[in-house]
Amino acid sequence: MLEYEKSGELKTKSIDLLNLSSSTDVNALVEEIQKAEPLITASRSDQVKLLIQRLQDKLRQHSNHKFYLFKVLRAHILPLTNVALNKSGSCFITGSYDRTCKVWDTASGEELHTLEGHRNVVYAIAFNNPYGDKIATGSFDKTCKLWSAETGKCYHTFRGHTAEIVCLSFNPQSTLVATGSMDTTAKLWDIQNGEEVFTLTGHSAEIISLSFNTSGNRIITGSFDHTVAVWEADTGRKVYTLIGHCAEISSALFNWDCSLILTGSMDKTCMLWDATNGKCVATLTGHDDEILDSCFDYTGKLIATASADGTARVFSAATRKCITKLEGHEGEISKISFNPQGNHLLTGSADKTARIWDAQTGQCLQILEGHTDEIFSCAFNYKGNIIITGSKDNTCRIWH
Repeated sequence: MLEYEKSGELKTKSIDLLNLSSSTDVNALVEEIQKAEPLITASRSDQVKLLIQRLQDKLRQHSNHKFYLFKVLRAHILPLTNVALNKSGSCFITGSYDRTCKVWDTASGEELHTLEGHRNVVYAIAFNNPYGDKIATGSFDKTCKLWSAETGKCYHTFRGHTAEIVCLSFNPQSTLVATGSMDTTAKLWDIQNGEEVFTLTGHSAEIISLSFNTSGNRIITGSFDHTVAVWEADTGRKVYTLIGHCAEISSALFNWDCSLILTGSMDKTCMLWDATNGKCVATLTGHDDEILDSCFDYTGKLIATASADGTARVFSAATRKCITKLEGHEGEISKISFNPQGNHLLTGSADKTARIWDAQTGQCLQILEGHTDEIFSCAFNYKGNIIITGSKDNTCRIWH
């Protein structure tokens, strides 16, 4: 971000460094930026070089990190539903069939709080990252609760859905929580006053996936009705419906610059859509069974898909071609995510293992073993040097 003054007003301008890699020639890059950006004068170029070198060091960090088991947490008396980390990775949360959400200290494995009050399964959980001071929990009891991450106190209970809440998300500004329900609607709630802001109606079946774009002005919902809807977050108006899949949707999300939407479906395909007009630009095929999860890397250059066929695939977002296949799991893969550096992938499977893969070659780098039942939730921290895995065996494991 560049800050400059124009007629007494402070303005900002951003430079997109999404193409930066650990092998980029920094001097050549800064020359290129200077040609395109008059704000960066010769006297500033050393400062810019230093900043970009620092970013490059971050990209190199943890890239060949070997993970070891740090701690097994007998987290709940009944199976876990989901795990989520705050941005720094200093703490994480677990949801469970035991009707609670627990907050854990990552460094010690100590339990910090038990968030009690739901009357049924706590299914969807999230921190309001990057802030991490609030937690939202969505339950089969049809309510969503907002909690203080620091004290464990409940700020609000959001009531209004008429069936189970199965997905939720904070907007990036942390002013709204969105909830998706089996009642076919999504609702937006005001974090400050606890009031409902909008109900998003239009789907004809359960909503099982929702997410905001990076700027927070759009929200996307994926449904069992085979469609995905894109909504304006500030009016609740539906912008368009993405129609093309011929089975239930399993995932739906924007890439980082909000230009593309990726949807995964039980019809064994992923589709890529132009976010400006809602037109399908590609169908990613190759899996022999349902797609259970899909994601972009942080820059939006790569797409990963995980399937019930026990394999995962990596596609180029630009060419839409399959770059590599990840083969080795002996059961369905229900979760997939890139590390923040974008060079590794993490998968969680019904075969009781999580695996780390090289995103370019598809080589399996490490198998995280020890769970005694299927893994249905796994996540990296923001730095990419900690992993949490959650299993049906009622435990979660911290890997450093």
